[in-house]
Amino acid sequence: MDSFTTHITEQKNTHMTHIEDKVIYGGVNGTRQAILALRELRKMLGGEKDGNVSVKWDGAPAIFAGTDPSDGQFFVAKKGIFNKNPKVYKSPADVDADTSGDLALKLKDALKYLPALGIKGVVQGDFLFSKSDIRKKKIKGEKYVTFHPNTIMYAVPAGTVPAQEIASSRMGIVWHTTYKGSTFETMRASYGVNVSKFNKSKNVWSQDAMLRDMTNLTMTKKDTELVDSYLSQAGVMFNKISGTTLRQLEANPKLAQMIETYNNSFVRKGQIIGNTAAHVNGLIRDIQGRFKKTAGQRTTAKGKAAQFAKRDEILKFFSPANKKSLKLMFDLQKILVLAKLKVINNLNRLSNVNTFVKTRTGYKTTGPEGYVAIDRLGGDAVKIVDRMEFSYNNFSPDILKGWDKPGR
Repeated sequence: MDSFTTHITEQKNTHMTHIEDKVIYGGVNGTRQAILALRELRKMLGGEKDGNVSVKWDGAPAIFAGTDPSDGQFFVAKKGIFNKNPKVYKSPADVDADTSGDLALKLKDALKYLPALGIKGVVQGDFLFSKSDIRKKKIKGEKYVTFHPNTIMYAVPAGTVPAQEIASSRMGIVWHTTYKGSTFETMRASYGVNVSKFNKSKNVWSQDAMLRDMTNLTMTKKDTELVDSYLSQAGVMFNKISGTTLRQLEANPKLAQMIETYNNSFVRKGQIIGNTAAHVNGLIRDIQGRFKKTAGQRTTAKGKAAQFAKRDEILKFFSPANKKSLKLMFDLQKILVLAKLKVINNLNRLSNVNTFVKTRTGYKTTGPEGYVAIDRLGGDAVKIVDRMEFSYNNFSPDILKGWDKPGR
């Protein structure tokens, strides 16, 4: 049986592409990866394949912690850990020299309290709360202990053991990735952290991100058939897309990024892409408009001409054949999203922590940020997020974030 190892690989877990965007960035192989990985996930949910799913917690900042392989000292770090010259913090002075404000306070909390866990090697997680972030709230008639690190507010029913542990702790963190290697630069990631090997500390609410063993959950026959139907349609569309178009796009990451940005402009407004032929034409107009704006900001004729030359080079891609394939690619993305959302709907039934977003008029129930499906044997992963819900909430000015004063 195939594993995710064949389909999705991530050397460093600093960024995972949304599964439907594999079509834009990954060429022929990336498109195949997206379809096969969703099929593997459906098998996991159907109990046909062994594997786990972790929850994507909406924490901040991303924290790396453990033992520096070069000197054996404990450290904490942000994503700069993988720079050519790794940026790690081993003392409060190191933190103050590079950061400030709330970020510095959280990094110093991590530096102060995480050594008690006895972490061996290097692990990555998401910072959830400091002591000052914990609140007791009544939401929709129920009492909760809450923390609100980013877009999503997490609410644990008051009076439960987890709520008591959170209230008495100094910080909270959820772990999701383990790293191994003799240097930071050469480390490779494996998804999942065995927190049972950590020491217990009353000061740290330390969790792993695992949801549950997915072989214990079986999708309904109706849902299984629907996902299989979507993936079958995706396979048919994939075979109609020109391999030449996919390879040209894969070789042009600047254009791929422009396409993703244009698609994301719809997500941010909570709009679904409709007619995909019209979407292609809209993309072309958007690219033309961007370069026109940039050229207008240049003060010399030479500078303006350079921008228009870049525009013309980008627009060479949009031949009649490539426009036809691009339309099919957008159709394929829409089908992959439908399959993904059906999977997410099944996973949301298993959540044991309440999640809300805060508006200016009260709280609104929402799903988790998303999930990462992990192949137990291969150790690789696929990110699946309901972007129409989470990304819209993330960018909407109507949703108060954890750092907004009214949301605290």
